[in-house]
Amino acid sequence: MDRFLSIEAFVRVAQAQSFAEAARQLRLSKSVVTTRVQQLEELLGGPLFHRTTRAVRLSEMGQAFFRDCHELVNRTNEVVDQMREVGGTPAGLLRVHALTGFVLGHLAQLLAEFQERYPQIHLDLFVSDAVIDPVKQGFDVALQIFPPSSEELVSRRLFPVRRIFCASPDYLKRRGTPKHPRDLFGHRLGLYSGYPTRDRWVFHRDGDEPVMLDLKPTLMSNSVHLLREYGCEHAGIVCLPTLVASEWIAKGQLKVILADFQLSSFWLSAVYPRTQRGAFKLRLFIESLAASFAGGEPPWDKVLIDRGVMLPGLIED
Repeated sequence: MDRFLSIEAFVRVAQAQSFAEAARQLRLSKSVVTTRVQQLEELLGGPLFHRTTRAVRLSEMGQAFFRDCHELVNRTNEVVDQMREVGGTPAGLLRVHALTGFVLGHLAQLLAEFQERYPQIHLDLFVSDAVIDPVKQGFDVALQIFPPSSEELVSRRLFPVRRIFCASPDYLKRRGTPKHPRDLFGHRLGLYSGYPTRDRWVFHRDGDEPVMLDLKPTLMSNSVHLLREYGCEHAGIVCLPTLVASEWIAKGQLKVILADFQLSSFWLSAVYPRTQRGAFKLRLFIESLAASFAGGEPPWDKVLIDRGVMLPGLIED
């Protein structure tokens, strides 16, 4: 029995609350993970988990054992990373959770460049709009627009996420172009359900009091890409992050409306466990992403600002 491998398996199962998911993360068979945990339970003389057909939960002994084991696994991996740093050969698996809106159309090139530079670092990238806790779900880092959900997490800002209202020229020709945010009440709206501000819509314009509205969408979705297609199909006015809409606006398929009003901006940040701050491969990954957006405005925003269809500057919530 390799005690460290058994402890690592135990930590992964506890984080994932699933033997199958832990096995996937470790790239092992489920039977191997199960055997390693059972060996650890035999050594300790008691069950570490309560198992049912629907869930895997830590037992009282497992809860007491988990924190020290979690720190041990993190510290061991950190020491190994430090030794690889000395040898100049960063390697190993990096588990990343990322927003769909950022991944599609923007991240693949950055990943290719990163892996060209560090070929021995392997990435396991999970794409979802869900807000997650990297510690509890076994990720090294989450790329998200929500702030850290606990004191165990820290974050590093990468780039601002601006939002704009837009529609197809055909829709605006048929239904008219809103001149003021209140005009939106006369239109079909497609809105994203995952913003931190939820249903609060505040429009800002220089010299005016903010306009606060409770908008009622005809389509609410957790997919900004679906909303973009909805707009391109002339179905209504949609609110999109610029990183998803910019290319379609440049091609003329969507047109920005209410351009003299601004919505609050969010930040896409790298959120990761505090205990992992010194992890070599994680630091390389985050620094690589940060360097890609260190030259001022993100490219998708610069296009819109240069065309005069979006105001520069940020309004942070």
